[in-house]
Amino acid sequence: MINKIYKNINNKFSRFFKFIFFIRYIFIIFFIASVIFISVPHFFDYKKRENIIKLYLLQNYNLEIKKLKSINYKSLPYPHLIINELDMNFHSDEIDLKTNKLLIYPKLFSIYNFNNFQLRKIKLLKNKVKTNFNNLILFTKEVLNLKNKLLFQNLIIIVEEKNENVLNLEKINFKNYGYKKNIISGEIFNQKFKINFKENLKNINFKLLNAGIYFQLNFLDNLSEPYLNGRLKGRILNSNIRIDFSPKKNNIEISNLFLRDKHFSIDGKGNLKLKPFFKLYFSSKVNNINAEVLKNLDLEHLLSLKDLIMKLNSEIDILFKSKKFSRKLINDLDIKTSIAYGRLNFSKNIKILKSTFNCAGNINLMEAYPILNFKCLINSPDKKELLKKFKIDYKIKNEKINLIINGNLNILSNKINFDKIESDSGYKASKEDIKYFKSTFENILSNKTFLNIFELSKIKRFILEIL
Repeated sequence: MINKIYKNINNKFSRFFKFIFFIRYIFIIFFIASVIFISVPHFFDYKKRENIIKLYLLQNYNLEIKKLKSINYKSLPYPHLIINELDMNFHSDEIDLKTNKLLIYPKLFSIYNFNNFQLRKIKLLKNKVKTNFNNLILFTKEVLNLKNKLLFQNLIIIVEEKNENVLNLEKINFKNYGYKKNIISGEIFNQKFKINFKENLKNINFKLLNAGIYFQLNFLDNLSEPYLNGRLKGRILNSNIRIDFSPKKNNIEISNLFLRDKHFSIDGKGNLKLKPFFKLYFSSKVNNINAEVLKNLDLEHLLSLKDLIMKLNSEIDILFKSKKFSRKLINDLDIKTSIAYGRLNFSKNIKILKSTFNCAGNINLMEAYPILNFKCLINSPDKKELLKKFKIDYKIKNEKINLIINGNLNILSNKINFDKIESDSGYKASKEDIKYFKSTFENILSNKTFLNIFELSKIKRFILEIL
């Protein structure tokens, strides 16, 4: 019975089975041919083909190879060439690109026909670029406008001005094709970031991951222009920000700065200087601010960012004027600061009614325990009126105050030293007085941070103790 069934199947499907058995030989032949096809290039001398590869990369990717160590062929997972330890120029002699490995993927038959050599894509692994801001913009523009497929993996960009390291971008990954086309990821100041370039490249989204910072950049001009005006808007934590910018040859003008939060409101303008060195000039008007914001700052964490502090180079003016009939303690505030190489200089002018408080000083933020040196002058035509602002009763009218206070303060430990306390009325604090003022100040701020000095209750308590 079984033999009969077998004969019936064999008679009806004999042609089919013969075809299947024939096909298996074709598959075997195809497999062997494929193995030979992708294996033979292992025996080629790519040194002889080096100039062809260099010329193709220059013409199609603007990559000028100045130096390379070796060229090797790999057949798996897809046939490609590996060029090791390269020095290259990208688009310009001033954009020097060092690459540990350059992977080039030829089209299927190009590996055999170098007279018609063509690539599918290239990958650059472990790269480093040293350049300035102008060439960084050029580098970015050229990479984004490149039509041929390219991938950067683990790229480091070092921005320098006059041989000074200004900015480091690390662990950058980018490709201009596929699902993650025109998306840049990397690290800045040890914080992960992600940049998404839209199709027309006039809109850019920037996120500083895990830091609550998001920006959207819109260019207002044609991308062919050498300098592009634009608008930057986004969020920093819970604050909304908007900035209009206008790049020039060596600087960027900043206008219409708008920063809003439930705790403060700031308008401003400034200038970002790029040459001969990186420096920020900025002037802002504070419309409203809640002192609670200052008290909640993590001062120790901010001071731990030494690498960032060392790179800051700026001059910033902050102005505040309270509204009419406002019950705020301060009527006018003008703070000027300048910072370079971690050293901060400041001057502060405060007006309360007709009284003025002027302070100037400096602090080296790079020290483990930064010391704030200060020289202050308090001038008031009416002591009673001034103390009334602090809700302190005083009987004598029209009594003047002209007081000089010099000293230094450890902003982390809240330890203070007074060098001089005296007035033009002839008063000069004795050693006992200075010791008492020091003890009083430190006791009031004990178990509190330096920023808590802005609490009205602390100021009032200190005034009551020293009167």
